[in-house]
Amino acid sequence: MLRPLARLSADRFVLTILVMIAVLAGGRAWLAENPGSNPWAPLDLRDEPGWATPAKIAALRDDPAQCRAVLERSEVAFTPLDPVGEAPCLRDNRTRLDGFPYAGARPDTTCAMAAALEIWRRDSVQPVAQEIFGQDVARIEHFGSFSCRRLYGRDEGPWSEHATANAIDIAGFVLEDGTRIAIVNAWDGEDAEARFLRQVRDGACAAFGTVLSPDYNEAHRDHFHLDQEGRGFGGVCR
Repeated sequence: MLRPLARLSADRFVLTILVMIAVLAGGRAWLAENPGSNPWAPLDLRDEPGWATPAKIAALRDDPAQCRAVLERSEVAFTPLDPVGEAPCLRDNRTRLDGFPYAGARPDTTCAMAAALEIWRRDSVQPVAQEIFGQDVARIEHFGSFSCRRLYGRDEGPWSEHATANAIDIAGFVLEDGTRIAIVNAWDGEDAEARFLRQVRDGACAAFGTVLSPDYNEAHRDHFHLDQEGRGFGGVCR
């Protein structure tokens, strides 16, 4: 009687091992097909975002060389610029996106910001514009990236992410047909333009560490503040 029981236990053990191997093999195959959810896969901005994407973007902030390698791998046109300034306003990994649809002056940002802007444009701004208006955004208006100042221009306290160009303020969007959607004018309401702004604000939270909009306070009534501080498991999206 003991032998059949022992044999049964051995068979169950072997079956369990085989099931585990199958699950691991299936999981490995799934990760290979979904690199955005694979923490070991090199970041490529062309891949569909997954749960591992935010952490990969976060890692770029303190590793400009890796960040620029990601932009090259992702076939994103950019220009690396020489460091300028001194601490606390030192900009030591200035990166300018060559193909981003900025309106007016083309600012430089940290490389991690450049990567996040590219993801936001591709995965949020343009898809939402197509969904609501049936056309792309031709230009994205902004108030600039770099400003050597403390938060809210105070004389004391923490330095703004703008002090190192690790932030940008977005003022509005211009569609291909010339329609201008200014945040200061279009945020409130239930029309198509207001829905567009709220959806692209929400979409920014998947790429940036901090996203502040008119919902946050009066100081942001006319723009979205986007930066890479707090990216990972924290951050603000409002």
